[in-house]
Amino acid sequence: MILAAGRGERMRPLTDSTPKPLLPAGGKPLIAWHLERLARAGIRDIVVNNAWLGARIEAALGDGARWGVSISHSPEGEALETAGGIRQALPLLGDAPFLVINGDIWCDWDPAQALAALPQVSTGARQAWLVLVDNPAHHPRGDFRLLGDGEVRDRDSTGAGEAPTLTFAGIGVYHPSLFSDLAAGVAAPLAPRLREAMGRGRVAGMRHAGRWIDVGTPQRLADLDASLRQARSV
Repeated sequence: MILAAGRGERMRPLTDSTPKPLLPAGGKPLIAWHLERLARAGIRDIVVNNAWLGARIEAALGDGARWGVSISHSPEGEALETAGGIRQALPLLGDAPFLVINGDIWCDWDPAQALAALPQVSTGARQAWLVLVDNPAHHPRGDFRLLGDGEVRDRDSTGAGEAPTLTFAGIGVYHPSLFSDLAAGVAAPLAPRLREAMGRGRVAGMRHAGRWIDVGTPQRLADLDASLRQARSV
């Protein structure tokens, strides 16, 4: 699932007329980078949710054939936040663990690595498996701590020891049970749900040492666009 329902308030005025996942970077929409990487990894059944300017997202992506994938759309009307959007899409996602990627990031992480999480999440021993990255300058305190055995704890939880804090990349593999107590159509954030599962030792993860950009401001988008275009010209 690619999350594409947010309005992107910090990106205004760019997002007043263009949904954030369709903003161009390196000559293609942000979301196209995800679709291409997923297709290369052999992950071709994809759900994309939408709310703000959702009709434009559906028109631009269609059924996904252009990228060699099959896209199902999950319209929300009013955005349901991350956990609410995932819960709304559960009928399309099925009963098995699934990968979720924020549509407003750029990352060179290989989605094929999500296969490593399936044995843990499929059994229900873990309800979530997260990709974490080094803290960017705009988020120096980070979100979570990655322990030596792969368990993920909240940044301020007891028992996390001296493990360094890392930032949640907006990429995770989730068991449907993490959302089963949510009512469909109700807005709900993901972070409190993850922290509750961490308190029960049900969250694992990995650190990605590659490139990750939270495209949260027009300047970060411009910087990303320039770097991608430069890389293509080399």
